Amino acid sequence: MDDLFPALSLVAVPGRRRLTLDLAREAERRGFAGIYVPSIFGNMAQCTALALATERIVFGTAIAPIYARTVEDFAHGAAYIHEVSGGRFRFGIGVAHAPSHLRMGVTVGKPLGDIRAFVEKWRAHEGIGGLPPVILAALRKRMVALAGEIAGGVIFANASRSHMAESLAALPAAKRAAPDFLVANMIPTCISDDVAAAKAVNRRTLTRYTMLPNYRNYWREAGYADEMSAIEQALAEGRERDLPGLMSDRWLADATLFGSAAAVRDGVAAWREAGVSTPILVPSSASGNQFKAVEEIFAAFAR
Repeated sequence: MDDLFPALSLVAVPGRRRLTLDLAREAERRGFAGIYVPSIFGNMAQCTALALATERIVFGTAIAPIYARTVEDFAHGAAYIHEVSGGRFRFGIGVAHAPSHLRMGVTVGKPLGDIRAFVEKWRAHEGIGGLPPVILAALRKRMVALAGEIAGGVIFANASRSHMAESLAALPAAKRAAPDFLVANMIPTCISDDVAAAKAVNRRTLTRYTMLPNYRNYWREAGYADEMSAIEQALAEGRERDLPGLMSDRWLADATLFGSAAAVRDGVAAWREAGVSTPILVPSSASGNQFKAVEEIFAAFAR
């Protein structure tokens, strides 16, 4: 598979789920590095379909919230997908965030302890077949370090490229160098020659993340204290509509990809240089829906 190709995030939108499988097969044909499925609209079900609809491409959840099912149910489902896919499945897990916990109606504990306990219970199941590599979602360094201890990889979302070297320093050097240890990041991406329009799309994409304390704490750690303070003040004053205007261009360029096809290709290369072996493009379009955005990514990375 061509190392120049990134991976792709795909959501199985209701009413278009079969079309999403068509896109997955096309991504495989074109040589993309993988397909990663966010938690919306049943990503374990989508991964089961990907196991049967594709033949070679690696795919995974990004992420499955550990509180959404019992550990036993996750283990059986992951073992099934692992077997029928021929070992191409990556089981990405995480603790998600407060709005998800509220929606699921769950009471959570400490993130590090909950993840460690989940992985121990998940691996303890016997008689169900082999289990896939487990990948931990992380932002802060302690979760990155835990991934290096108990997992087969780490997956970020909306990380800052300038901060990546510091984040990855929490991993043992052997894990950072291991070819089978996944280091991935979900990167909001909008390809358009209208750079201002592409920036606006990515700002809208990230607005809901700026409302989450765990993301603000991460971005503050990454060097964007002024932006996060301004956002927190706007939230305290009920000015949610002002949030996109408080995201500086410097911060946006550090966390997302936007602009021409060439600019996005260069950005993927820059993410790899920063230590992310598998950049995952999360597609949005300035002129259409997810399917239009994927078409724009396909065109940008055409052979």
